[in-house]
Amino acid sequence: MDILYLMIICSVSLAVIFLIMFIINAKKGQFEDDESPAVRILLDDELRDEKQEVDAEEQKTKKEKNK
Repeated sequence: MDILYLMIICSVSLAVIFLIMFIINAKKGQFEDDESPAVRILLDDELRDEKQEVDAEEQKTKKEKNK
């Protein structure tokens, strides 16, 4: 029966520690991410595609100027 009391005290203590860590990180702004990393990956692909199109157009204009 003593081990049950010990386990209850340990689990409640651990829960309190995690709660304190969560509150500290929430106040620091750790969880204020508007876009998740998965969405950012998709947006990065779109930006890269647009950049490649712009680079291709710049190369065409350079070739035309060299002619």
